[in-house]
Amino acid sequence: MLRTNRLKRALSEQREVYGVLASLPTAASIELIAEAGFDFVVIDTEHVLINPETVEHMIRTAESYELTPLVRVADDNPKTLLRLLDGGAQGIVLPSVEDPERLAAAIRACKYAPQGTRSLNAGRPGAFGKHSLAEYVQKANDEILVVAMIESRAGVERIDELCAVDGLDLVLEGAADLSQSLGVSWQTAHPEVLKAVCRVQQRAADHGLPYAAFLRHADAKAEWRERGVRTFLLGDERGIAFRALTSALKEARA
Repeated sequence: MLRTNRLKRALSEQREVYGVLASLPTAASIELIAEAGFDFVVIDTEHVLINPETVEHMIRTAESYELTPLVRVADDNPKTLLRLLDGGAQGIVLPSVEDPERLAAAIRACKYAPQGTRSLNAGRPGAFGKHSLAEYVQKANDEILVVAMIESRAGVERIDELCAVDGLDLVLEGAADLSQSLGVSWQTAHPEVLKAVCRVQQRAADHGLPYAAFLRHADAKAEWRERGVRTFLLGDERGIAFRALTSALKEARA
């Protein structure tokens, strides 16, 4: 059955929350993330080859821990969004958002009527029809979270239009791809990248939208907190695991 979206509640209450990208296509990765104490996870299907059944197992595992499962999609095809939501995803992360019309269409695809055009189905989020479908539809519209990643010059330039789209819940930093778009590939601390990222965060705040930032260096959290940010990502679990393994081996060899 559809769970209460704990991340969405935390955002509305401006509570500090922490998430991580899940790039390893296995439910065991979700167990590790949940046991570590994270508040939400973003299952990555944009950069990772992963089958639908595995995604559903990962979502189900997150549910068992009350860890909010979001899915980063490879595209905004309505059928892609539909299947992930019917599989239990509590939110959709849209990469490289640049066009307000396409963003609005994607949001409609995530919402049932009258807010949207999502096809009706009493699958696992609807408890297979155990409860009133009319009540489920309303609850689903209230609980589903839609996130826009701003990862290009075009997205930054149109940030006011994007933030004005009804139904958008959260804006997510995309400094890595943004650095490419600005001609300074992988220089996420470059002044032009930082200027663009801060502009996006400020415009989101001006529109009353929360912003999620990656913690890329030791002082990042303090800097973002000063700007009012309370939602943080620590990267992906592959990178975290790699750094931990490298450190452990270095210590053992010392």
